[in-house]
Amino acid sequence: MMKKHNLIVFVLAAMAGMYSAKAQTAKSPYSWKNLPKIAEPKFRRDTMSIEKFGAIADGLTLNTVSINKAIATCSAKGGGVVLVPGGVWLTGPVEMKNNVNLHIERDAILLFSNDFDQYPLVEGTYEGRTSARNQSPIFGNNLENIAITGRGIIDGNGDVWRMVGKDKLTEREWKAKKASGGLVSADDRIWFPSAKTKLAFDTKRGTALLPGQTLKDFEDIKDFLRPNLLVFTNCKKVLLEGVTFQNSPAWCLHPVLCEDLTIRNVFAKNPDYAQNGDGLDVESCKNVLIEGCTFDVGDDGICIKSGKDEEGRKRGRPTENVIIRNNVVYKAHGGFVIGSEMSGGARNIFVYDCSFMGTDIGLRFKTARGRGGVVENIFVKNIRMKDIEGDAILWDMYYFTKPPKAGEAVEVPPVTDGTPRFRNFQISDIVCNGAKRGIFIRGLPEMKVKDIELSNIVLKTDKGAEIIEANDIRMKDVTLISDKESPVVYVESGSNITLNGFRYSPNAGLLFSINGDKNANIRVQNANVPNSPNKVAFNNGADPSVLIMN
Repeated sequence: MMKKHNLIVFVLAAMAGMYSAKAQTAKSPYSWKNLPKIAEPKFRRDTMSIEKFGAIADGLTLNTVSINKAIATCSAKGGGVVLVPGGVWLTGPVEMKNNVNLHIERDAILLFSNDFDQYPLVEGTYEGRTSARNQSPIFGNNLENIAITGRGIIDGNGDVWRMVGKDKLTEREWKAKKASGGLVSADDRIWFPSAKTKLAFDTKRGTALLPGQTLKDFEDIKDFLRPNLLVFTNCKKVLLEGVTFQNSPAWCLHPVLCEDLTIRNVFAKNPDYAQNGDGLDVESCKNVLIEGCTFDVGDDGICIKSGKDEEGRKRGRPTENVIIRNNVVYKAHGGFVIGSEMSGGARNIFVYDCSFMGTDIGLRFKTARGRGGVVENIFVKNIRMKDIEGDAILWDMYYFTKPPKAGEAVEVPPVTDGTPRFRNFQISDIVCNGAKRGIFIRGLPEMKVKDIELSNIVLKTDKGAEIIEANDIRMKDVTLISDKESPVVYVESGSNITLNGFRYSPNAGLLFSINGDKNANIRVQNANVPNSPNKVAFNNGADPSVLIMN
């Protein structure tokens, strides 16, 4: 039975925590009953075949000039459809133009050249920063009313760009890779496509265009600057529909600063060993619909970004008003991901009716000190997962940085514009059959993960939940079936945490481990926890009175 004094303290603290969270969180103008509206492009029916402009579908003839002439002519005449008929069409970079729908027929393959010289160095963005890049195979800047549709295949010929480790390939694949040309590291562990790529790797050269640098400064490592397959920048009314985008040198689909973007029934496919082989990275875009798509890639599947660190904060363009529904993600580092380059923020995002099969992480929200940015108003429901290698649901504010150990004294930095924020997430109706860990929440001591609501969730995993540096975490009807490792729930520096209707395996050992002296108001309700000292542990100075069970 809880003492009256403890009850008053708990209620007052909980009310203060709720008030604080609401005061700091901008209320979303949208809800499940009022989703964002996305405008789609419309085109004239006039159709021009690339064959009429001299293109030849023999897989040998370079059709760059013919394809770009067809697109430019179509746009100049008011727009319409540029048809890529059946065949193998070899080409260099393709530039989209206003009011053009590039339509790839079912039996057509648009194959991009393996000749690096076809791709000039350009100023672009990569991982949230202004960078030197090779020209993307498909690109467009400051356009309106554009589309790529059809049921054919766009192949980026990415294997000729990528260095790859021996451990990522079978012995037969490794021998074939070495026989194809290129260079191999002295220890016979890494294959490089060219001397320029090897030089960049050996000297640890970066890709960011720093003040005072020009593109000429990157000529000696040009081949290392792998392009994203498709990049549209500052475009409005964009549609990608039905096409397979595969084998990208780096990220597959990368819309930046776009508005009214629809991606429907697309298949993004990269080898699982493709470093930086993301499926879709939506960066600083507004009004976005992603539906009916399939992703099987070498890095994150569906990813939300908005610039990196100070450059991203100065841009100040969040990714916002996004609907993501009815998608399937197979191999990927994350099924649905926000970050880590989210310095411009992300908000008003709705994700539902999606399946993740074999991804490293299911729902993945990542950031680090220095990023800044506010990620808020994230709504997720009806997600099905199977055979997740790591965490089913993860918030981590120590991405690629070293967190302190439990009980370790640390100097807490002040809150600045470089301090990231995760707040106001509502996640419900989640099922995961197989993962290493069910739920992982890790904030910063100066900025906790806040205002997370998890409801109607069933997770069958090796480990249950870990909650570190978090405030106002509300779990209702959450089932954590985790027999292999205990405790089921680990809490460190957590406050205002409620587990209502908590269920666990009858074979579970230790249920709760409360760690450290910075916990407050942890309440467990309707859990049927046995009154046994073997079920609850308090470590590293934890006060038993912070855990309230009724």
